Amino acid sequence: MPRSAGTPEAKPVHYQIHLSKDKKLQKIIGGPLTELTIRKNICLKLIGSIMSQQLSTRVADVIYSRFLDLYGRKEPTAQQILDTPAVTLRGIGLSNAKVTYVHNVAAFVIAEKLTDSKLKKMGDEEVISYLTQIKGVGRWTVEMLLMFYLCRNDIFAIDDWGLQQAMIKLYKLNREDKKAFRDQLRKISDKWSPYRTHACRYLWSWKDNTPDK
Repeated sequence: MPRSAGTPEAKPVHYQIHLSKDKKLQKIIGGPLTELTIRKNICLKLIGSIMSQQLSTRVADVIYSRFLDLYGRKEPTAQQILDTPAVTLRGIGLSNAKVTYVHNVAAFVIAEKLTDSKLKKMGDEEVISYLTQIKGVGRWTVEMLLMFYLCRNDIFAIDDWGLQQAMIKLYKLNREDKKAFRDQLRKISDKWSPYRTHACRYLWSWKDNTPDK
């Protein structure tokens, strides 16, 4: 059965058209990306992101599942997390530092009366400045939150190693001079605005599916 002209498969979506103006990026744009939807309980997602730092996806999933087991498989409140003893959190596989950071986030949420709606009203840089006040929460962590949970379209995670590797390969960049390298990354990514999030997703997907040579 032929597809109607109105289906997503029949014509590129708005960000594909814009990003395809970059001829190098155009080579790796296969089709529309999976649509992201704004998630609930953003603060808990932030805690999950902290737990998963420097871990494989499989190990991170196991630890987060153990975390939910502590609360009867229900999403805990910030107060419940803060009331959970450090020894209990260490028992599910978290390091001492991560236990402290998880408690820091929970305490911040309570003190600030932080809600999803409050974050949704903030601009991208405002969210980054606000949440990186929390010890243990870095810019990269908040950028991932903005991309995948708040669904912001124009985030460029310049410090993401996987993204840097993909851009080195696609754009034949030299990273010996760190400042010049970062300037190149910014200059290239500026062309993608206001859809830098989608460009990052294409690059991650391409890197993950392209064998190293």
